[in-house]
Amino acid sequence: MRPSNNVTEFVLLGLTEDPDVQKTLFVMILLIYIVTMVGNLLIVVTTIGSPSLGSPIYFFLASLSLMDAIYSTAMSPKLMTDLLCDKNTISLSACMGQLFIEHLLGGAEVFLLLVMAYDRYVAISKPLHYLTIMNRQVCILLLVLAMVGGLLHSVVQIVFVYNLPFCGPNVIDHYVCDMYPLLELACTDTYFLGLTVVANGGTICMVVFTFLLISYGVILNSLKTYSQEGRCKALSTCISHIIVVVLFFVPCIFMYVRPVSNFPFDKFLTVFYTIITPMLNPLIYTLRNSEMKNAMKNLWCKNLSVVRIRLSPTLNMFVTSSKATNRQ
Repeated sequence: MRPSNNVTEFVLLGLTEDPDVQKTLFVMILLIYIVTMVGNLLIVVTTIGSPSLGSPIYFFLASLSLMDAIYSTAMSPKLMTDLLCDKNTISLSACMGQLFIEHLLGGAEVFLLLVMAYDRYVAISKPLHYLTIMNRQVCILLLVLAMVGGLLHSVVQIVFVYNLPFCGPNVIDHYVCDMYPLLELACTDTYFLGLTVVANGGTICMVVFTFLLISYGVILNSLKTYSQEGRCKALSTCISHIIVVVLFFVPCIFMYVRPVSNFPFDKFLTVFYTIITPMLNPLIYTLRNSEMKNAMKNLWCKNLSVVRIRLSPTLNMFVTSSKATNRQ
């Protein structure tokens, strides 16, 4: 049963209290959000609609893009709304919901990046057995395990925070509900809970990040036996993955591998992995992947051609009718 407390909502101070800066940030975040949604959903639709992208890595890439789209939607609209409002509040239940979604998708993405590293290891180390090892059932199972890992990570966070008593104050110097700001507002000793956050989120980030760096080091070392063309193709794919891993994990490690404390620049660092990184992921993967770019070009050119063919009779009828009217 939840402990009784006097707090039913929190006040979010946001990124800044300067009205002019808020308007500028609103425009910037709106543009980032549009690019994020278009880029990630484009990857999902292209992967589903292109037979040439039947490789397991594109199944995982589409899953990552879908997670990024949902993750960004859970963060950006609320932030944009707050930038236009004078008083930014969030109910206790909505705060818990935002915290749950943030850690569910963030945790799932951590494990999915690990799965993608394993996929690249199998593809490069055992190319002849790749499709046998990474069959559809295995891919779906790995995706489910990534989601379950994210769910367990998120549930642990929520259980600890939900049972905390909040007596006031209720002002959070942040734009989103997160673990450390909430722990500082609790009217009880949270030292032990802070250690559990480090043990849960921080340890997961450190262990997975270290494992990813080692695995990609092994993968890159194995490329010595490849031909020049094969080495360049595999290297391009691995570098894309490494860039995404570094952009996602470095800010997360800084945020969660430390005792409970809040710094003024934490919220700006949070912007990077909650808003910027979901936008960069599709750009990094598509710009460095010729197969994905070709699939997008072929799919959308084909769709445009179909639309033109279907519209041609209507356009011809319109032109004919216009000419007849002019003659009369």
